[in-house]
Amino acid sequence: MAFLVGGANSSAVTAYDIDNSLRLNDDDSAYLSWTPSTATNDDKLTFSFWVKRGAISGSYKILTRYTSSDDRFYIAFWSTDKIYIYQKVGGVESFNLQTNRLFRDPSAWYHIVIAFDTTQGTEANRIKLYVNGTQETSFSTSNYPTQNLDLYYQTATSVLVKIGQYDSSQYYDGHFADFYFIDGTQYAASDFGETDEDSGIWKPKKASVTYGTNGFFMEFKQTGTNQDSSGMGADTSGEDNHLAVTNLAAIDQCTDTPTNNFCTLNPLNQDTESLSEGNLKIQSRAGGSGNGIGRGTIGFSSGKWYAEYLYLSGDVGAMPGISPTSVSAAVSTGHFYAFHNGNKIRYVGATYTDDGAFGDTLAADDILGIAMDADNNTIAFYKNNVLQGGGNAYTGLTDEYTFSQSTAGGTENYGVWNFGNPAFSISSGNADANGYGNFEYEPPNGFYALCTKNLAEYG
Repeated sequence: MAFLVGGANSSAVTAYDIDNSLRLNDDDSAYLSWTPSTATNDDKLTFSFWVKRGAISGSYKILTRYTSSDDRFYIAFWSTDKIYIYQKVGGVESFNLQTNRLFRDPSAWYHIVIAFDTTQGTEANRIKLYVNGTQETSFSTSNYPTQNLDLYYQTATSVLVKIGQYDSSQYYDGHFADFYFIDGTQYAASDFGETDEDSGIWKPKKASVTYGTNGFFMEFKQTGTNQDSSGMGADTSGEDNHLAVTNLAAIDQCTDTPTNNFCTLNPLNQDTESLSEGNLKIQSRAGGSGNGIGRGTIGFSSGKWYAEYLYLSGDVGAMPGISPTSVSAAVSTGHFYAFHNGNKIRYVGATYTDDGAFGDTLAADDILGIAMDADNNTIAFYKNNVLQGGGNAYTGLTDEYTFSQSTAGGTENYGVWNFGNPAFSISSGNADANGYGNFEYEPPNGFYALCTKNLAEYG
């Protein structure tokens, strides 16, 4: 059995695969941008995109056009974790919609469609918001636009359209996939996705739409940094409205997508750690007491799973390994089995045990491979592809587990996890036997990347 926290979206059988996503890290001030040269239809447009949240409970702008506090348009996750749709022109608020529902599941891909048609006679039809195919109708704030209102997104031709940034601050944190902008038509969610008849899960489909003059479609298939068809902001709609790339690199193109969701660390199930890089980089709490712990978003009680952990400079007290998914987030003493500076260690409840030397001490830039066999309840560690301790560190592990890391209190430690969708440069490149994941070293025979397509087969 496997679990995805919240389960807003996970793998469904689909004939249409999304192969790539783009990871934005707010600490890097990363975003995409484009300036339309023509003002076209100013009352009808549609945005459709898939999003996997990184940081939560902060103000994270998805799409914006901003001149000043008096002239602005944006779509955002607000600090309350509500979806927020807003426009102000000439200092006067044009519309303001905030959902009652909260969106704070970092394990899930959400499909969001926001469709405008201000010519509609019924005010609630002038902005339609869909999440995973269902139209949102419950709002804590519902100030709809007046009929025939001009949308600032389309009328301000000299102002940058930005994805992931707002007024030189408030950068987005997380992943985007299949990002559409439709100029001149109000489409429904069903034009971009459908419900899987077997699982009932909302899944993507390739849209058949009219893009309009300023429309674009980004599939994030390229790794370049130029504003052209080879760049990460390439428009594949045929309109050639390519977006410029700022503070993004080839490593930010990912294979974590709505049709193959990879494990990350879970900001909702960790104890005072700091996460970044799409919840793959972890920094311990410096100066704290006790031990912090961070856990993965995907758990398993069967199958064979492989992950890598890159040690970074100063990473003295980090303890990568596994822990039961049943343990609550705020457990300062942890509950896990791990590799720590050449020793194997374990916390069970409040009891710490150092089981002694089990291999070589890790140094900066070493990669620790972790192979968890949940069918035979064993775990093995590899330093730079060399098996440590002659074999299994622990046997008889009977629980539902997830990859996790603890850090010693009072030290500041850094590391980056790779569950097959790396946030650090890979020099060799190795997929598992199913062709999924990108690892520095070849996974041991029979072990797989922790993603939903592998879980459907082996989990």
